[in-house]
Amino acid sequence: MKILKKNILAHAEGIKITSMVVNSPHIARKARPGQFVIVMADEKGERIPLTIVDADNNKGKVTLVFQELGLTTQLLGKLKEGDSLHTMAGPLGNATDIKTYGKVILIGGGVGIAEVYPVAKSLKKAGNEITTILGARTKALLILERDLDRISDKLLIATNDGSYGEKGFTTDLLKDLLCHDKYDLIYAVGPIPMMREVSKVSKGYGIKTMVSLNALMVDGTGMCGCCRVTVDKKIRFSCVDGPEFDGHLIDWQELERRNKIYCEKEGHICKLMDKI
Repeated sequence: MKILKKNILAHAEGIKITSMVVNSPHIARKARPGQFVIVMADEKGERIPLTIVDADNNKGKVTLVFQELGLTTQLLGKLKEGDSLHTMAGPLGNATDIKTYGKVILIGGGVGIAEVYPVAKSLKKAGNEITTILGARTKALLILERDLDRISDKLLIATNDGSYGEKGFTTDLLKDLLCHDKYDLIYAVGPIPMMREVSKVSKGYGIKTMVSLNALMVDGTGMCGCCRVTVDKKIRFSCVDGPEFDGHLIDWQELERRNKIYCEKEGHICKLMDKI
């Protein structure tokens, strides 16, 4: 799994978002929008899920985007072009249901923007009218704007500090759109609070809303149970039943609580990593 290309997409306020192109003909041949891979940076490292942002079957390569936040993403960040990943398994998870819906709103927040990109590209190819909303804390952390601008019929941007686009949140722009027009589908990827609020807003309009969950995951094949989430009062696993679910049916409070289980330990490990 040789790293063919590596590029820093954004680096500001202590946040670094990196793009990595990896040689993997088998995964590139089968990958579909919405699917992910499980990656190990080295033989003693943990396994983490990363969304397949792009797949080139002809050249046998896949593109991954990650934020250097926890232990493994920091290890990935230290790898260079020409280095190899220890393992990369996939494609895993269910692909996005791509068909002609009509008018679609795609919402990406932070590194979740990278996950919106392959879905937007496929939905546009299927004949949908695409409105894309991108959100970031500040302009310097906004990624893939030009790529999504080429795909979208309309592109809107919100930054928390007002340094670019509209000052505020993606939900502010969403509310304005829904007040003036009718839409057939909303698809959102980003921080859990963002996806929760998007689902809350859209529910009042009765618009189907799909979200891609970044639940804790170890195995990626349904064996460990770490990524369980309650959907429509039933236990589901993000890896094999998802990662996409109806945002109106998710128990968001439970999901947020579960995703914070290892925050304290991860923070301690990352401090140690900074000294290496």
